[in-house]
Amino acid sequence: MQIAANGLAIEIDDQGPPGADPLLLIMGLGMQLVAWPQELVQLLVSRGFRVIRLDNRDAGLSQGFDQLGMPNLGLAALRYALHLPVKSPYSIADMAGDALGVLDALGLQRAHVCGASMGGMIAQHLAARHPQRVKSLTLMMTTSGSRKLPQPSLSVQRALLKRPADNSPEAAAERMQGLFGVIGSPAYPPDAAELRTQLLAYALRANRPAGTARQLIAVAADGDRTPLLPRISAPTCVIHGSADPLVPLGCGQDLAARIPGAVIDIVPGMGHDLPQRLLERFADGMRKNAARAA
Repeated sequence: MQIAANGLAIEIDDQGPPGADPLLLIMGLGMQLVAWPQELVQLLVSRGFRVIRLDNRDAGLSQGFDQLGMPNLGLAALRYALHLPVKSPYSIADMAGDALGVLDALGLQRAHVCGASMGGMIAQHLAARHPQRVKSLTLMMTTSGSRKLPQPSLSVQRALLKRPADNSPEAAAERMQGLFGVIGSPAYPPDAAELRTQLLAYALRANRPAGTARQLIAVAADGDRTPLLPRISAPTCVIHGSADPLVPLGCGQDLAARIPGAVIDIVPGMGHDLPQRLLERFADGMRKNAARAA
């Protein structure tokens, strides 16, 4: 369903008893709320959560910014490489405002928050700028954005920036399957046919490459969030794969070291995805971390 949040139309999915402990899940770059597996949602509901997923602005079924056109990724990459300011159509802090707006629209004064990849960047802003609204924080496969941290290889960067052959859902699914072949978990490879079916369903729900490009510009423009991290007071758990080629393990270790009281779960063989065989571990980690807030 769509709700009005932060002045935008934001698509959400809300599961679990209305009076249960609210948990907001924020997905990553260009990904939709359905990228949080339904099985994970059910596991979280069974652990006492009311689970709220959202499509970030410019993704899925939420309001977009297509009137701003396709950004020049090459120019943005050059400016980033030269340590020059990158101009973005909106900021990661704006996207955190959207997440806060979802809590407001649902009448939730406080919620547990989990963000994956770019969603973890959004969650960092939310927890640092609005500490009274975040009961606990789980950061999955994400980073502070510091340039001093390990960076993805050129081959991984090329896979991330590769464009689909055309604008069809089939081409979008093929491009995403190729990307997950590069950044996915080596110890937990998915069934190729099942993954292709899943990715095609995502692309049929929404296929917004320009929105993904605008989100990528926002990530580049956000820069180093290290100064925000000491302001995070919510009990924090960092979940990071030992084999993540897109956001290397050192990034997660740095987050855990810089956020007061944070704990880290390093998952052997996990890359930059959510393997089905690890969903119980993720759900248990979020529940255990939420209990620290009590």
